[in-house]
Amino acid sequence: MRASSEFNFAACYFDHPHIFGQCAGLASAGGTLKYAYDPDPQRLDGFCKLNPGVEKLRSFEEVLAAEDIQLVAAAAVPSERVSLGLRVMRSGKDYFTDKAPATSLEQLESLRRCVEETGQKTFVYYAERLHNDAAWRAGELIEAGAVGRVLQVLNLAPHRLSKSTRPSWFFDKAQTGGILTDLGSHQVEQFLRYAGCESASVHFARVENFGHPDTPGFEDFGECSMTGDNGASFYARVDWYTPDALPTWGDGRSFIVGTEGSLEIRKTVDPSRQSPASLIFLTNAEGEQEIDCLGQTGFPFFERLITDVLERSESAMSQRHALLAAELSLRAQALADRVRA
Repeated sequence: MRASSEFNFAACYFDHPHIFGQCAGLASAGGTLKYAYDPDPQRLDGFCKLNPGVEKLRSFEEVLAAEDIQLVAAAAVPSERVSLGLRVMRSGKDYFTDKAPATSLEQLESLRRCVEETGQKTFVYYAERLHNDAAWRAGELIEAGAVGRVLQVLNLAPHRLSKSTRPSWFFDKAQTGGILTDLGSHQVEQFLRYAGCESASVHFARVENFGHPDTPGFEDFGECSMTGDNGASFYARVDWYTPDALPTWGDGRSFIVGTEGSLEIRKTVDPSRQSPASLIFLTNAEGEQEIDCLGQTGFPFFERLITDVLERSESAMSQRHALLAAELSLRAQALADRVRA
């Protein structure tokens, strides 16, 4: 079902290509991409060629002043995302940012305060669940009781580095916040959703630069573990070591154990069998199932986001959940930094 009321949005700051997924998701749910702005004219031109009909604006101030949009989507350099969001929300618009929404706990707290003070919303693009068929369907199955009470979530999230294509800020930890802040936020968000946690404690965290001595501030490997307030445990490994021969950016998987069953999510590829792939392998008292989810869900998050903007509801993702995922990944990063120091 598409959003029924008129919904217009702008897209700004295209530092990360996730902006294309953010905009495509909103458009597929009935939103209209009205305006675009980026300080790099070449990047702005490239974005507009891929989104015909969008109007270029000359400054971010013009975006903030536009009265015919309800939301601003952005994928800025991570360290700049909070300052951008504060300006958006103080202008009376909602904010849809790429993950991670903040690179420090202090930034995150200022974002929380602005949400409370303005009544505006911050949505975070945790694409590994929100824009992935199998990951989304897994949440529905778990909610329906397919595996009983979740006892553990284990996430493995290798990514392709493509080093020569990355901008300089990508290798600057002051601008990215580190690998657990960045890639880890995806994983923590999935844990909170699948295990139904309201909070969690970080027990272990580690970051390393194993293979890139020419960029000493870069972290190419990270891992962490947590326990949720309901007793569910969590482990995640994130890295930049996807082999070149893999036909996608990474073989991301989740393994979920419950009191009445277990499931595995193969989010992007099924090596040697299928690519792209979006698969769930579910085992419980009813038997074994291989569930092909590719192209099946329609990504309901985006329609719900639009509904939340128009109706001031919280059907897509609560503010608490969105920012708690960021907070826990930041706390894991801080622990890893202390251990490594």
